[in-house]
Amino acid sequence: MLRRTIQRLLDALPSQCLVCHAWPSQPICEACVNRFAQPRPRCRSCALALPAGVAQCGECIKQPPPLDHCLAAVSYEYPWSDLLVGYKFHEHPGRASALALLLRSAPWVEPALEAADLVLPMPLSNARLQTRGFNQALLLARALAPEKTEHRLLLRIKDTAPQSSLRRSERLNSLNDVFAVDPMQHSKIKGARLVLVDDVMTSGASLFGAARVLRTAGAAHITGIVIARTE
Repeated sequence: MLRRTIQRLLDALPSQCLVCHAWPSQPICEACVNRFAQPRPRCRSCALALPAGVAQCGECIKQPPPLDHCLAAVSYEYPWSDLLVGYKFHEHPGRASALALLLRSAPWVEPALEAADLVLPMPLSNARLQTRGFNQALLLARALAPEKTEHRLLLRIKDTAPQSSLRRSERLNSLNDVFAVDPMQHSKIKGARLVLVDDVMTSGASLFGAARVLRTAGAAHITGIVIARTE
């Protein structure tokens, strides 16, 4: 715990840019955002990168996902993949503020947050939370919209193998019956506009599984937002 606290303080200090190592700089400098985070046309339903002028990918046309809208700031590639691995697995929770700023710079993210009644981070299982020490999605959500973030409403009731270790078909099946809404808080969901927050979207299995549960509970509109989308 002390080591994580010290790391948070170090991450918050002015230092080199995490990408280009310019000094002194913000954690992610403006030049690197301009160079590596230019907006790209993306599927409105799953945030997959698409050619210009195409609004929705073929898979989402054939099988519409349970999200009304899906937004991603960048593709999961250099330099963002390395930063996210460090944030998530190498105990750099202090990067949440810089990554949230990157996410806010993506088109339509600010309007989605402003229109939301609640912002829900993707939950971790208790076992995964104990191992990692923090929920990376919760830190992002709090950095994005602290007054709207509610982390006890959407629950993960079953642990699963890491999604990165599974094939796409296995990912989609592994998350059946994994999420639930706190039965004492169903009234908060009914008719609400929700934003689901996560760090990385690969197959979409996690976000889609959570969105189905929220839709069943009566959510009126669900937007998923992630920092990075795999291509």
